[in-house]
Order: sequence, then C-alpha cells, then structure tokens
Amino acid sequence: MSCLQKVTTAHKILAYGIPTDLTDEYLQIGESITIESFRAFIKAIIEVFGDWYLRAPNEADICRLLSIREQRGFPGMLGSIDCMH
Repeated sequence: MSCLQKVTTAHKILAYGIPTDLTDEYLQIGESITIESFRAFIKAIIEVFGDWYLRAPNEADICRLLSIREQRGFPGMLGSIDCMH
C-alpha cells in the first residue's frame, strides 16, 4: 500500500461519508487497512489542528459569531458546524 492510497482513502471517507468497505473496489485496499489509515489520519489532524480549531469557542468567538448572525440573519448559528469558518 502506498501512502497516497491510504490518504486518498481517508479523504474519500471524510468527504463523501462512504463506508470503509467501498474503498476496496476503487483503491484496492482492504477494509482493515482502510480503518487503520483513517484512524491515523484523524489522530494526525487532531494533533496538528486540535488546539485551535477543535476547541470550544471562547467569549470573543461567541461575540464575533453573534455579530455575524445579526448581520446575516442566521438564527441558531451557534448550533451549526459551519459557523466557525
């Protein structure tokens, strides 16, 4: 297995929400290696980006988001995953 195949598998699972056994036909990787690669990829993402992007919003973040909500008329914004971009 090449590193490119393993990373591509993780990206396909995240981007399309496909089950791990569907990557076998496309990328010729078994399900167990797919799961192992996916877990390693997720651990790396959490290690690199977790402190900033995966943290709970602080007071400044909440004030900024509520201000954006008022400008755009987007009720329930703080409950949306997409509001942190």
